[in-house]
Amino acid sequence: MSHLKLFAATLKWHGTKLLEKHNVARKIFFHGQRYVSSGISEPFLSGSNSNYVEEMYYAWLENPKSVHKSWDLFFRNANAGQAYDPHLPDRLEKKASFLQSHGLAQTPSKAEKLVEDHLAVQSLIRAYQIRGHHVAQLDPLGILDADLDSFVPSDLITTIDKLGFYGLHESDLDKVFQLPTTTFIGGSETSLSLREIIRRLENTYCQHIGLEFMFINDVEQCQWIRQKFETPGVMKFTNEEKRTLLARLVRSMRFEDFLARKWSSEKRFGLEGCEVMIPALKTIIDKSSEMGIEYVIMGMPHRGRLNVLANVIRKELEQIFCQFDPKLEAADEGSGDVKYHLGMYHERINRATNKKITLSLMANPSHLEAVDPVVQGKTKAEQFYRGDTAGKKVMSILLHGDAAFAGQGVVYETFHLSDLPSYTTNGTIHVVVNNQIGFTTDPRMARSSPYPTDVARVVNAPIFHVNADDPEAVMYVCSVAAEWRNTFNKDVVVDLVCYRRRGHNEMDEPMFTQPLMYKQIHKQVPVLKKYADKLIADGTVTLQEFEEEIAKYDRICEEAYTRSKDNKILHIKHWLDSPWPGFFNVDGEPKSMSCPSTGISEDLLNHIGSVASSVPVKDFKIHAGQLESLLPSRPVFLAQPRLFLADRFLSPTICSHRHHVLHDQEVDKRTCVPMNHLWEQQAPYTVCNSSLSEYGVLGFELGFAMASPNALVCWEAQFGDFHNTAQCIIDQFISSGQAKWVRHNGIVLLLPHGMEGMGPEHSSARPERFLQMSNDDSDAYPVMLEKICVLQLIVLTPKSLLRHPEAKSSFDEMVSGTTFQRVIPENGLAAQEPHEVRRVIFCTGKVYYDLVKERKNQDLEKQVAITRLEQISPFPFDLLKKELEKYPEADLVWCQEEHKNSGYYDYVKPRFRTIVNHTRPIWYVGREPAAAAATGNKNTHLVSLRRFLDTAFNLEAFEGKTF
Repeated sequence: MSHLKLFAATLKWHGTKLLEKHNVARKIFFHGQRYVSSGISEPFLSGSNSNYVEEMYYAWLENPKSVHKSWDLFFRNANAGQAYDPHLPDRLEKKASFLQSHGLAQTPSKAEKLVEDHLAVQSLIRAYQIRGHHVAQLDPLGILDADLDSFVPSDLITTIDKLGFYGLHESDLDKVFQLPTTTFIGGSETSLSLREIIRRLENTYCQHIGLEFMFINDVEQCQWIRQKFETPGVMKFTNEEKRTLLARLVRSMRFEDFLARKWSSEKRFGLEGCEVMIPALKTIIDKSSEMGIEYVIMGMPHRGRLNVLANVIRKELEQIFCQFDPKLEAADEGSGDVKYHLGMYHERINRATNKKITLSLMANPSHLEAVDPVVQGKTKAEQFYRGDTAGKKVMSILLHGDAAFAGQGVVYETFHLSDLPSYTTNGTIHVVVNNQIGFTTDPRMARSSPYPTDVARVVNAPIFHVNADDPEAVMYVCSVAAEWRNTFNKDVVVDLVCYRRRGHNEMDEPMFTQPLMYKQIHKQVPVLKKYADKLIADGTVTLQEFEEEIAKYDRICEEAYTRSKDNKILHIKHWLDSPWPGFFNVDGEPKSMSCPSTGISEDLLNHIGSVASSVPVKDFKIHAGQLESLLPSRPVFLAQPRLFLADRFLSPTICSHRHHVLHDQEVDKRTCVPMNHLWEQQAPYTVCNSSLSEYGVLGFELGFAMASPNALVCWEAQFGDFHNTAQCIIDQFISSGQAKWVRHNGIVLLLPHGMEGMGPEHSSARPERFLQMSNDDSDAYPVMLEKICVLQLIVLTPKSLLRHPEAKSSFDEMVSGTTFQRVIPENGLAAQEPHEVRRVIFCTGKVYYDLVKERKNQDLEKQVAITRLEQISPFPFDLLKKELEKYPEADLVWCQEEHKNSGYYDYVKPRFRTIVNHTRPIWYVGREPAAAAATGNKNTHLVSLRRFLDTAFNLEAFEGKTF
C-alpha cells in the first residue's frame, strides 16, 4: 500500500492551520516550537467530528505507529508552513460527517480503512485520467492497438482481480465513496459506489475516445478537459444535429463514390476509410464561427483534398471534375500542378451560424508537412493586418497523416513556433488522419513513440484520440477542440484513428504488403451505412429520407459533371489560395510592370539616418562600449563627403551589428527600435528573434509575405549555406510557386556569402542552386526586358563588406530619380579610352574589391576594365550588350572567387555567348572545381586567391587557347 500514501503529501500544508483552529486549548510542540491554539471553536471540528481528529492525534502522540502511516505523515508535516486552503474546512467537515454517518467516528481502525480506501479510489480515478487511453477502443478494424502496445496498465480495472492493486476487493464494489474535486464523473452527485465510479470512468476514458492531457501543467486547463468529457450526459446530440451529421457523411462518401465510378483508373488520393473527416472539419469551423472566428486558413496533404475542396471550401464541383479531363488546355503560363495539390480561397456564409466566414486551403507540394509553417505564417499575417493580436478572428487548421506527423521534423519545428512572441498564431487545431499506415510501412516500423501524435506533448497540447467509425464521438471531440483553441488560445490535436480503404493511391494493391489489414478492411462496413442504420433503428430518420439524401447529392454531382464537359480551358488562377486584390488586373497580370524610381529625397535620407543614429526613448541606457561610440558616429558619416554607409546602420542583424533593436543595459526586456520612430502613423518595423530553425522559420516568413504585396518581409540566415536545411521551402514554394499555383510572393532572402577563409560551411550560399531554378532561357535574347517582373529577391551579402572602407555609396546614387543599378559599368580610366582596353573582367560580389586593388597594384587601370553585375537573374542582357559593344577588342573574362563548379560561371557563360552570337569567348578565372564549397585552411585560401588574381591580370593568359 506504499503507493497510496498520498494523504500526507496532499494535506500536510494544512496541518498547522488545522491544529491552530482546534477548539481545545492545548500546548502543541513541533520541532521545538510551542503553539497555543486560540480556543475559537470551528464548525468543522465541532462535536464528534473533532473527537475523531483528536482521537487520532492523541493516539499518534502516544505512539506514532498506532495510527495509519498517512496520519503519521500528516501530523509530522503539519507545520510545513504552506498557504492555508480556505476551502479545506468545508471539505474536512464533509469527510468527518461521512465518517460519522458510517459510525466510524469512535473506531480509529475502521476509519483508517475507510480513509485508505478513499485514497485508493482517488488513485484509481487518476489512473484512468492518465492511462485510460491505452485501453480505449480506438481502432475501427479491431486489429491494432493505437499506441502500438497490447500491454494493459496494471492500475486500470479491466478485470475484478485488479482491484487488489489498490487493496480493494469485489466486496467493496457497492460501497459508496466520496468523489474528489479532480473529477466530474459524479455530475450533481458528490459520492458514488465503486462499481459506478469504475463504470463511468470506463465510459469516459476507455471507449471510442482516448484522452491525453494529464501532462499539462496548468490545473485549470486539466479541470476544463475533465469537465468536458467526464460530466455525465455531455455527449448528447439533438435529432437535428444527428440528421445534419448524416447529411454531411452522405456528401463525403458519395463524392468519393462518384469519382470512383467516373474515373476509376485515375489517381485522386481519396478519403475512403476516413469519410468522417469532412463533418469533423465542418464541426470545427461551425464551432469556431460561433465563437467569433471570421477567417480559417487550412493546410493539408493530398489525401482527401478534393473532398475538402468540394464539401468544406465549396469549390464548384464542375471545376473539380474538369480537372480529370486529359484534353483540358492550360490558359495560364507555368507548369500548373496535379489536382490534389491545388488550393482555394472562398468567402461564404456559414450555414450553422449565419455568419460570414472566409476559408483558405493552401496549395502545397507532395512534400508532406512542408505547408505547416507556411500556413502559420499566413495566419499570423492575416491576424496582423486585422489587429487580431489575440487570435479571436483568424485561426489555422492543419491536417496531417499519421506517418508524416511522426516522421517529418518540420512538424516539431512548427510546434516550437506556437508560443513564441513573434510567431504565435494563438493556437492551431491539428487533425491527424491516422490511417495506421504510411505508404506501405507499418506504424511499428515507422515510429518509436506510442502514438503518431506524441510530438504535440512538447507544447502541452491536449491530444484527443477518437475512433473514426463513431461519428458522434468525432463530432463531440472536434467541438471540444474548437472550444479549447478559442478559450485558451493553445494548440490541440484530434487524432482520427481510421483506415485507408484503398492503397496509397487508387492504382496500388495494398494486399502485397498488408494482407491481414486489408482482409479486414474488405470486410469493414462503411461508416455511413453503420451510422444510417443506427439512426434508422432509433427513429431519427427513415430509410426513405436517407435514400432521398443520397439521391439528392448524386443528382448534384451528375449535373456538375455535365457542366464540366463545357470547360475546355483550365485557369489555374481560379485556384488561388492567397489573392492580392488591387494588385492584378482582370487577366491576372500585375497592373504595373515598370520599375519605379527607388531613390528618395536627400532630406528623407538625412532624416532616416538621423533617427537610426539616435536613441529616441528617454532614460534609455545603451551599451557603454561599441554602441556609445558607434551611434554618435553615424551622423558624422552622413555629414562627411555626402557618404551614406548603408551597410553600417541599415544592415541586417549580422554579428556585432545587431543594432536594429537596442537593449536597455539596466532594465530587463526593455528595448528600443529606432526605425519605429521615423514618423507618426508609420508602418510598423519589426525585427524578430526566432527559434533556431531554418525550414520552419523560412516557411513561416514565406506564408507571412503571401498575405500582402505591400509588405517587405526578409528572412536572414546567420550564414548563407544555412538555407540548406530550408531547401524544400526554396525548391517547392519560392522558386516554383508561381509556375505551379500562380501564387505570388515578395519574400526576400538575405544570405551572407563570400570566400573569406571561414571554411566549407561558412562561405557559400550556393548561388548556383538559385540560378539553376530560374526560368530564363540562356539561348534566347529576350525581346521585352522591361516587362520582366521579379517578386522573390535573393540577396548575397559578404560579411566583410560591413567594414570595408570602399563599400559605400554617395547620396547622388540614392536620391530622387535614381534606380537600382542592375549593372555597374567601369567608370575609371579604362572607360575613357575603351578601344585601348585589352581585357574586360565581369564579376559580382566581394571579389570586385580584390580585383580593383590588384589592378591598381599592377598599374593596369587603363588596360583592364571591371564591370559588376548587381543582378544576376533575370540576366541583364540589354545592359551587358552595351558593355560588350563598348570594348570590341578586349578579352572577355568572368572572374569569381567561388570554385568553377559552383558560383555563377555555368549560368553566365551561355548567356554572354548568346549576347555576342557565339563570336567571342568568355574566359573563366577563379578557383578550380571542388566538392567542398571552400577550404578550411587559411593558407590554402590565400594561395588560391593569389593564383586566380594573377591569372585575371595576366593579359597573355589565354593567348593560343581555344574556347
